[in-house]
Amino acid sequence: MSFDTDQYKSSQRQGWNTAASGWKYWWQVIEKGAQKINDKLIDLAKIKPGDKVLDLATGIGEPAVTAAKVVGPQGHVLAVDISSQMLSIARQRAAYLGLQDIIEFKESDIESLHLSPSSFDAVLCRWGLMFLPNLDNALTNIFNTLKNGARIATAVWSSQSKTPFVGFPISIITRELDVSDPNISSDSTTILRIPGPCSLADEMILKNSLDKAGFKDIHIERQTVTFEFDSVNDYVNHVKDIAAPLKAMLDKESASRQEEIWTVVAKEVKANYTNTGKDNDGSVIMNNECICFVGTK
Repeated sequence: MSFDTDQYKSSQRQGWNTAASGWKYWWQVIEKGAQKINDKLIDLAKIKPGDKVLDLATGIGEPAVTAAKVVGPQGHVLAVDISSQMLSIARQRAAYLGLQDIIEFKESDIESLHLSPSSFDAVLCRWGLMFLPNLDNALTNIFNTLKNGARIATAVWSSQSKTPFVGFPISIITRELDVSDPNISSDSTTILRIPGPCSLADEMILKNSLDKAGFKDIHIERQTVTFEFDSVNDYVNHVKDIAAPLKAMLDKESASRQEEIWTVVAKEVKANYTNTGKDNDGSVIMNNECICFVGTK
């Protein structure tokens, strides 16, 4: 089975551009849960005041913003993303926080990024490497941008069953559309990793790629990330607004069929993830497993 990388990247760019306004709307809800991963990556990378940091797949600005607060005015953060619309929002956030002189934004996909060798003290990537069609080449490129002794710290999602925030709607939608797992494609002779939210759930895939790129002292740890939504309706609207890969899966369906599927998602989320504690307020609480990696050049 062939995989058209150029077409995939074009689709990714379009998808994230379309989802950018949704990310802006839901930013506070997402970052309430995700901030612990921002902090963890900064800690793993041993970022300090004055450092020069590269943040890949920054989206609308994280963990670039968190890193900028650490490196301070004497440091510098280059934040890269494939989506111009996501970066536009990131720039607005940086300006609002007074970090515009610390964070520089650049539009590029990670694999096409050309930077000076040995120029960064740390590289960060939160929930971005899963979407790369050529992981080995990208990590070799990243390795070359780092100074000797510098670190990469990255986070990816675990399996769909362990990350309901992204995995639960994927499992329902693939079932309703009667399609295969979007992360793996196979034919009679090969099994290919297809980029997607949970495509690096097998930690050995990324570990081996980091090792192949030249990184040493690779350490892996798992973190629980909890996302909370006030209601099932809020959760479903959030997924509709920000999940570019799911939008792409549903694009070919009629509007009525899409609504049928979202109704199923809402019903199953209510049955499995609404708060049943003493408050029983109808809120949605999802605990998700995130896998963090750190490696040294």
